[in-house]
Amino acid sequence: MRNRQKNPLIIAHRGASGYLPEHTLEAKALAFGLGADFLEQDVVATADDELVVLHDIQLDRVTDVATRFPSRHRADGRFYVRDFTLEELRTLVVHERTDAGGSAVFPRRFPVGLGEFRIPTLDEELSLVEGLARSSNRSVGIYPEIKVPHWHRSEGVDITALVLGSLKRWGYDKRGDPCYLQCFDAQELRRIRLELDSDLKLVQLIGAPHESDARTDYRHLQTEEGLREAAEYADGIGPGLAQLYTLAAIDGHPVSSGLASAAHAAGLVVHPYTFRADQLPPGFDDFAELVDWFAGTLRIDGLFTDFPDLVRDALH
Repeated sequence: MRNRQKNPLIIAHRGASGYLPEHTLEAKALAFGLGADFLEQDVVATADDELVVLHDIQLDRVTDVATRFPSRHRADGRFYVRDFTLEELRTLVVHERTDAGGSAVFPRRFPVGLGEFRIPTLDEELSLVEGLARSSNRSVGIYPEIKVPHWHRSEGVDITALVLGSLKRWGYDKRGDPCYLQCFDAQELRRIRLELDSDLKLVQLIGAPHESDARTDYRHLQTEEGLREAAEYADGIGPGLAQLYTLAAIDGHPVSSGLASAAHAAGLVVHPYTFRADQLPPGFDDFAELVDWFAGTLRIDGLFTDFPDLVRDALH
């Protein structure tokens, strides 16, 4: 392992979601207290064009919507944020993420059914960030993601314009501001940079190759040509952990895939997702080892984690 010149940024993935239900204000406040450098916000639009912080465009995996509004699902059986007003969403209780059968995805995390957590708006979260910075005299960055903008436009709302407007009102509109704006949609990121003329730092998220579509070719994005093209509009990439390494055939040890070094060569920062102490990827038996290998061997520039404190411990 090579010596690190600088520790990567610690990005709280949906807040301190290893300890409290994801994307709640409580999870964000805890992440701040645990020393995160950036707090992530996934942004979805409501029926009345309000912006709320929620990972999915659906509600049923993290709230009690099926109990409170049992008839409000679509034909696929899912309950969509876009079908509810903000006033209605405020009545829902947020819980730890569950699967389709209602079981907790991470059984050892905050118990489902405990607590009175609510869905925050983007403005409420940015207000919290500002308040924490003032009261503690320590700044923290934000890392919003625009969720499926093409789908939102098909639903009649330009969520990207709304997000940029909200960020600008809170003082985030220049490259030097403590904000990274991320999206999986390459065409939308180009639009943000070239058409909407945003100067914010942009990060191209990279999904699995089979998730590619007409708007974003994830396989191509991982080539040298694709990375050079991404550098024309983005400042960094956000790949999954599995895209950055393979396992050696002989001993099963992790080996770089070359993506991180190629991205650095193209002038892009690398912020992979997601570092979870309770969900270690193949080839790693210890969370500190996982963090140290990615930081030291690949020299990543930042990392998304559910456990900001454990990453800090591993880095320091």
